[in-house]
Amino acid sequence: MHTFSAPDGTLLAYRTHGSGDPVVCLPGGPADSAYLGDLGGLSAHRRLIVPDLRGTGRSARPEDPSSYRCDRLVDDVEALRTHLGLPAMDLLAHSAGANLAVQYAARFPHRVSRLALIAPGTRAVGIEITGEARRALARLRSDQPWFPDAFAALEAISAGTGSDWDAIAPFFCGRWDDRARRHHAAGQPVNMEAVALFAAEGAFDPQTTRTALAAFAAPVLLLAGEFDLNSPPGSTAEFAGLFPNSSLAVQPGAGHYPWIDDADRFTATAAAFLG
Repeated sequence: MHTFSAPDGTLLAYRTHGSGDPVVCLPGGPADSAYLGDLGGLSAHRRLIVPDLRGTGRSARPEDPSSYRCDRLVDDVEALRTHLGLPAMDLLAHSAGANLAVQYAARFPHRVSRLALIAPGTRAVGIEITGEARRALARLRSDQPWFPDAFAALEAISAGTGSDWDAIAPFFCGRWDDRARRHHAAGQPVNMEAVALFAAEGAFDPQTTRTALAAFAAPVLLLAGEFDLNSPPGSTAEFAGLFPNSSLAVQPGAGHYPWIDDADRFTATAAAFLG
């Protein structure tokens, strides 16, 4: 286990995979970063530096719980860059981790060489995903045997009359098989305080972040899964439009974890972008 100290003294952990030029990979959740694995074999192309955000995985819980807030985690990412001795870094982020990555890029644009946002969350830039948009995407899976029960649960959640999030898990995966079940379960957050405070009041300032990203010159890749109910291709395309130098990739047949659904396709796309 590798560790470094955050600015407030919290001891944070990270793991590494592979060799070569590093790319820092931020997990979603906030959850134990182990669910990222080696991103479907991306470690054969680059050395992956995968931190556990504070209070998750092997990283310590902070004395001040308010430091779980997304905008405050930016300082932890900068402390990791300093610890690694990188003048600038390639940065990859998945899901909710994209909210952290773009806030880091907004504050430290000269410290990011390339930015890859995988199935990105959009709260930091104020892009809303409507219930109807999610239901329309969900209907594309109507030929699946699990669809009736999962769609009924989704309808209930959208209407505010249900909360069976486990029932809609198949919508987050390109294939709902045993491997997908195990992986989806492993990626669920454990520290619910960290989850609740990640998006606490003041965590996001979408207009300020959008303004900064409009001047962000580094190359940006946004990759969406065709069937991803969490980060639909439409909202990801809207996100891509906020950057002056971005490319959008929609991975066919993929959900929220494209490196699980088709590792070869995902790795080829990510490696070609990262170089």
